[in-house]
Parts: sequence; C-alpha cells; structure tokens
Amino acid sequence: MPVDADVSRLSFGILKERFEMQIAIDGPASAGKSTIAKLVAKQLGFIYCDTGAMYRAVTLLAIQRDIDFGDEAKIMTALQNAEITFKPGETDQLVFLNGEDISLAIRQPDVTNNVSQVSAHPRVREAMVAKQRAIASQNNIVMDGRDIGTTVLPNAELKIFMVASVEERARRRFAENQRKGIETPLATLVQEIEARDQKDTTREVSPLRQADDAIRIDTTALSIDQVVAKILDLAADRAN
Repeated sequence: MPVDADVSRLSFGILKERFEMQIAIDGPASAGKSTIAKLVAKQLGFIYCDTGAMYRAVTLLAIQRDIDFGDEAKIMTALQNAEITFKPGETDQLVFLNGEDISLAIRQPDVTNNVSQVSAHPRVREAMVAKQRAIASQNNIVMDGRDIGTTVLPNAELKIFMVASVEERARRRFAENQRKGIETPLATLVQEIEARDQKDTTREVSPLRQADDAIRIDTTALSIDQVVAKILDLAADRAN
C-alpha cells in the first residue's frame, strides 16, 4: 500500500507550520527503524539522525586504532579527537569518520558483532547522547536507535517502538547484506540478532526497552509503506 499523498501533505503542512516535533523510533536490530525513519523524515521535511551509525562509527574507530572493545578509557581518548558527520547520499545517508566515508565499513560483521559492547560503555553513551541532543535541539527531527524515547529524547512528542520476529529481521539483514556484497549465512544472522537482542536488553546503561508512552508497531507482516503511513498518521494526530 503506497503512502497516502494527502496524509503526507497534511502532516507536512501541520508539522512544518504549526508545530515543533521530535519523533523517536526505537527497537531491536533490523526491525526496520532506519529505513522507516529516513522515509518519515523525508515526507515531513525533518532532519534524520541515525544514532546506531554513530555507535558503529565509534566501534570502527576502536578497530582502526587497535583498541580493545572493553577499554572504555582508550576509546574515549580516541573519540575526543574524532569527528563523526553525516551527508546525504543518492540512496542512503553517508557516514564519515574524520572525513573518511565509512558508510559501508560500519556495516561489516566485525563492527556489527561488537557495537553492543562498545555502546554499553557509560562514557561513550554520555558523549553520543550529548551530540544527539544537540542535533535534536536545533531541528524538527526523526531519530532512531535503542534508547531514544527512554533516554535521549524522553520528552519527544511521538515515540514509536518498532519490533519484528527474529526470523524476519534476519531475512531483512540477509537481503541488505546481499545488496552490499556482504556474505553472511542466514542461520548465522539469526544467531547474531538473538545475541544482539540479549546484549541490548540486559546492558546496565540505557538498555533497550519500550518507553511507557511509546506506541508499539510490529512490522513483521507490514510493508515499508504501511509502516510509514501509520507513523505519519500518528504524527498528524499529535499536531492537532
């Protein structure tokens, strides 16, 4: 089902002219958060912030500097002189670390399988959250991640908690990897996603959980357009 153009125009008009809004989208790995968040932001003319890419960039920085993923102090030292930036690409948002395009590098298994450990460090999260809040304070924004509605933007006007079955999330990650030339067996991806869920939901600092005022959307059987349309409707309702 395509996104309803009338709904999109109505949402854009209301939100752009009458309302300042923060939209927080949380959920487990490969639930569709980034894809949906980018499309919602585009429809509404909002800024999109991929917080997961920020933590992946820090993880890649640790790999490049040969820093143990558990060494928070050394990671923070490296991060002090690091610049993480975003630029629009032809299809996907581009991510840069110290001026280098790392958009593909941060999606490789060595980053994917270790980002949970790096992102669990309290000082790393504190530094990233400060950057994320600074971005959000200056813009109407759609931000996705693991703790946006609970920690980063607790006062967001609209909070979404997006879920899908492990099997469906693994199939999505497999298809995405295939497009990028990353060869990881589907069965391995199922195991990795289950392990990522365990790490994200049990970490001590800002664990993955649904905010009390978040709206839960199960995307397992929904198309991308259906999810986008649902969120646009909810955003329009918040603006009325």
